[in-house]
Amino acid sequence: MVHVMVVSYTGSEEDAAPFVPGHVAYLERHHADGVFLVSGQTVPSSQGGVIVAYGVDRETIERISAEDPFVVNGVATYSITTIEPGRVHPALAELLTTSTAPKE
Repeated sequence: MVHVMVVSYTGSEEDAAPFVPGHVAYLERHHADGVFLVSGQTVPSSQGGVIVAYGVDRETIERISAEDPFVVNGVATYSITTIEPGRVHPALAELLTTSTAPKE
């Protein structure tokens, strides 16, 4: 499964600023474990960010999103859309079908 995680600030970017180091560590941890494929700020950045995740079920991705320091500290929320890929670009096909996908 692929999850599109939209991070939205509940206040201003300045409200979130004190929690950026913890959020970056959170992103790095989940990129390193192979769950997060892509992450980045929206344009404009004042809206929040987007993460594309895969290899875990919906319950797990909801738990992971709840652990984000932005969420823990009440400065952001997540909207999660889960898809079962039907068509995949060849450049991503091997990645999304690999047997080394993260464990749930």
